[in-house]
Amino acid sequence: MLSFLRNLQLLFGLILAFVAVELSAQELPPVLNFTPEDYAAENQNWAVAQGDQDFIYVANNSGLLEYDGAKWRLYNSPNNTILRSVTVVDDRVYTGSYMEFGYWQHTNTGLLEYTSLSESLETSLIEDEQFWNILVIDDLILFQSLNRIYSFNSTTQEFEIFDSESSITQSFLVDRSVYFQQEGLGLFQLQNGSAILISESQTFLDNLVVSFFKKNENYIAITQKNGIFQLGGGNPNIWNQNTTNYLSDKTIYTAKKLTDGSILLGTISSGLIHLSSEGDIVYEIDQNLGLGNNTVLSIFEDKDAHVWLGLDNGISVINTNTAFKVYTDNVGKLGSVYAAAKHKGYSYLGTNQGLFYKKNAVSNARYVLIPETKGQVWNLNTLGNELLCGHHEGTFLVNADRVEKIADIPGTWKIQSLDVSKNLAIQGNYNGLYILEKLNSKWHVRNKLTGFDISSRYFGIAAHQTIYVNHEYKGVFKLKANTNYTEILSYDLVEKLPKGAKSSLISYQDKLLYAFEDGIYVLKEGGDSFVKDTILSNGFLETANYTSGKLTYDSINDKLWAFNAQDIMYFEPGILADALKVRRIALPSKTRKDISGFENITDFGDDTYLFGNATGYILFDLKKLDFKPYTITLRTIQNKSRKEEQNFVALTTVEPFNYKNNSFVFDYSVAEYDKFRSVVYQYRLDGMYEEWSSWSTVSQATFENLPPGDYEFNVRARIGDQISENTASYPFSIARPWYLSVVAIVIYIVLLIALFIAIQIYNRKHYRKQKETLIETNQRKLELANYESERKIMRLQNEKLQQDVDSKNRELAASTMNIVKKNELLNAIKKELKADSQEEELKSVIKIIDKNLNPKKDWEFFKEAFNNADKDFLKKIKELHPKLTPNDLKLCAYLRLNLSSKEIAPLLNISVRSVEIKRYRLRKKMDLEHEEGLVEYVLSI
Repeated sequence: MLSFLRNLQLLFGLILAFVAVELSAQELPPVLNFTPEDYAAENQNWAVAQGDQDFIYVANNSGLLEYDGAKWRLYNSPNNTILRSVTVVDDRVYTGSYMEFGYWQHTNTGLLEYTSLSESLETSLIEDEQFWNILVIDDLILFQSLNRIYSFNSTTQEFEIFDSESSITQSFLVDRSVYFQQEGLGLFQLQNGSAILISESQTFLDNLVVSFFKKNENYIAITQKNGIFQLGGGNPNIWNQNTTNYLSDKTIYTAKKLTDGSILLGTISSGLIHLSSEGDIVYEIDQNLGLGNNTVLSIFEDKDAHVWLGLDNGISVINTNTAFKVYTDNVGKLGSVYAAAKHKGYSYLGTNQGLFYKKNAVSNARYVLIPETKGQVWNLNTLGNELLCGHHEGTFLVNADRVEKIADIPGTWKIQSLDVSKNLAIQGNYNGLYILEKLNSKWHVRNKLTGFDISSRYFGIAAHQTIYVNHEYKGVFKLKANTNYTEILSYDLVEKLPKGAKSSLISYQDKLLYAFEDGIYVLKEGGDSFVKDTILSNGFLETANYTSGKLTYDSINDKLWAFNAQDIMYFEPGILADALKVRRIALPSKTRKDISGFENITDFGDDTYLFGNATGYILFDLKKLDFKPYTITLRTIQNKSRKEEQNFVALTTVEPFNYKNNSFVFDYSVAEYDKFRSVVYQYRLDGMYEEWSSWSTVSQATFENLPPGDYEFNVRARIGDQISENTASYPFSIARPWYLSVVAIVIYIVLLIALFIAIQIYNRKHYRKQKETLIETNQRKLELANYESERKIMRLQNEKLQQDVDSKNRELAASTMNIVKKNELLNAIKKELKADSQEEELKSVIKIIDKNLNPKKDWEFFKEAFNNADKDFLKKIKELHPKLTPNDLKLCAYLRLNLSSKEIAPLLNISVRSVEIKRYRLRKKMDLEHEEGLVEYVLSI
């Protein structure tokens, strides 16, 4: 018996292991994780709720977290304790924590403000009371602790309190009725403030109930450690034995019935388990499969059926209602997916580890490796009704779960049909191009195209044996082959076509396309050159952020796929002939985990496509990509000056901002929580910029040092092709500084007018004064001219007088010389007569001569003439030298006439020697220096 039990236990363990393996291999809904670093708070999150603006609120150890789809914001709990519960009613966010409960409301700045309800209680709270749950019934808000339930009427603002006989382990709202479990007493219903026993079954006495809800006419109770029970008219019975057995070694902390009737179980260490409405296991997600943490503390389903999980370390969002399913190869058995195909009832994945297959008819089948294909698979191509695999080690023909090698040439990049009538195909390899031929229903390598040995990952066939080969590091080659494709006659790089990293070359409809970061180029008819296709390029480059030029053509559905940093896009025919329309799927490169340059999309039928990536693949259904309308919300506005810190301002501000507070930060968001729906934003500031900004994932716009004026900030969002229903706007004004206000401008105008008048008055005075100055100047000039004329006249007169003086001096000198000559003559005659003085008659003559030789009389005559010529000389020299005698004055006068001693002697009737003595004595009386000449001194006076 014991052996049987052990064998049964072993068998059961194997079954569980098999189920676990199968579950780990499933295609799961996308999971979006937020770490404590992302939301900047502590790790544990106890409850989640959603508000009327679709914002998410989380009860965290640090306080209340608010998430608007773009940014997390933390509001510290009112008493700095752990927030245990949260729910939203209308515009109020109710929370419960340690010894505190109340609600939060948005102010006009967009931020939350707290109002305490527990402080208005007339009854004191129980010591160490914590509020773990909040239930809402119409106007009643019920705050449940382990000891009581507090009922708050939001209309009357009144409280009612229910005291429990024992600890309340959990409370549940079912069909507007409150159910709760009392420890050791059973399951109760709250009616009119009283506890009504529903069941005192051992199930509710011994087991902690974590969830209680109604299914059809029965109730379902999920226990923490002993499985799931159904409560009908009698005692509880096990509901779905297989699932209960599977849960036997798991501890369930929380559970939630979803709107589609399925059930989610949050465990302590096993992650999340999804059950169908009948209780069967659908899938399990744990940390190994992408969940943020294995301990789930709370579960919440939002309005779009996204499931929010409050974890022991972080927050996870499971997009259960999405067009996407994800397979993540966490254990490394599948690898990176480079190619995929559906063919004859099988699905194939070509990865870096080989070719995998599974049967489509088998539900939940896993992909299995075909052993012969271990290694890198580059491509899967269909030729007619056959599937060929391009492999690092050669080329394989794929048939169900087996392969047949048809070429040993290493590195087959691509295979395509060349001539159907001749059963020819062409393949590109690491070392050039090869021709495949089908003979007797068998493919084989016919020949290599000699003359060209460059790696040919991308190639296309044009008319007249022309082949184009793209090499991303060299460029696009134009090859000319001979008629039977045995050799390349010539090849050249295509001129004016730049090479591009991660570029591609493919055949699309009847065209040959080359795509790289500058756009998409098409080969002109005639095959001469490539020209830019504006329609394809505009769609390809519209959102910029180039990542790869890889193009994929789905010829069955006529879709041309392309990729960039924010979107996957496809072109398909429009309504008009030759018209194309572009569709965008908001699937960012970072989220989809590209193999950059090797992106691949494959049609798996019924509008479902498989996108291969670096960690597995993503399945998406185009039919489910018609998303609901959405709106953008202007969250907060911050205003600041250069010196001040940022301040939040009201979202409805009408008063102009001070001119110093001219810098603004706008935060906006779209409440979208789908992992693969990337939101991009575009804004414009009317009054400053006329053009919209480029699309960007940044949910914030900053403007600094705006000049005074009127502005309106506008922002809109886009998800894929869909523009937000609204454009959020915020009109505002920046007041002019006081020196530019209307009053100041009026004052400036008045002052300007006054200044103009003052300038006019000043100019008039200035010009009048200038005129007077000019007249005065002219008068002065005239007077000066008159003065100059008078001076000239005076000078002329002086010159004339000087000439007169000189004339008189000459006359004086002449007369003086005459006197000298006369005296000399008379003295000579006298001297001769005295020699013959014996004769008496001569004496009378001598008397006459002596009478005429009268020095005194000659001096008087000379003096009068000298004064007429130089009247001030004798007076000046007498003033300078008062000691001079009349004889000295005579000598000075003669010296003034520049007479020599010989000439002076007769005038003084003395000898020349005596004159010299007189001159010597005169020098001494004048105190003249030895080197100073007497004549020069006399002439200088």
